Amino acid sequence: MRVIAGSAKSLPLKTVKGDKTRPTTDRIKETLFNMLNPYLPGCRFLDLFAGSGGIGIEALSRGASFACFVEQSRDAVRCIRENLAFTRLSGRAEVAAKDVFAFLSAAEGKPYDLVFMDPPYDHLYEKRALELLSENGLIHNETLLVAEASLKTDFSYLDSLGFTVVRMKKYKTNMHLFVKMKTDAYETELE
Repeated sequence: MRVIAGSAKSLPLKTVKGDKTRPTTDRIKETLFNMLNPYLPGCRFLDLFAGSGGIGIEALSRGASFACFVEQSRDAVRCIRENLAFTRLSGRAEVAAKDVFAFLSAAEGKPYDLVFMDPPYDHLYEKRALELLSENGLIHNETLLVAEASLKTDFSYLDSLGFTVVRMKKYKTNMHLFVKMKTDAYETELE
């Protein structure tokens, strides 16, 4: 795994040993960031279920002003901190070593412009995270939220939480779903 573009381009990143995390492949990460590039300059980025931190580090490398990494695994937190130090991006980052739902329930402060979540598949963790985000003040009307999920994940509840799908990108085994708070200004762009 490596940083694909930006200030830390081509630097290798450590990953967590074992099968507790699923690092996003370089090919999917590149596709994802081609879609996210317009939102990155100067944004506040929240990386939920951060694993080894590859997505948030890519966002920082490409111009995000700040990234918060939320991860409960001690091994993964150590890996994130080592990757941030190696890429020299620690000064614009915070690592919250705690459960995502505890973080979202207690978090305060400036809202984030871009939220990425890659929870374990097929446990409805993205639903619980979106429920908390819809009511805790960590997002604003223009925040883009991206969930990485299995292809069979049901997102039919989004409307009831006040979210609308603005884009969906499917891959062989998973997808990225892009959502925003519901307003009349957004039209759905499904692929």
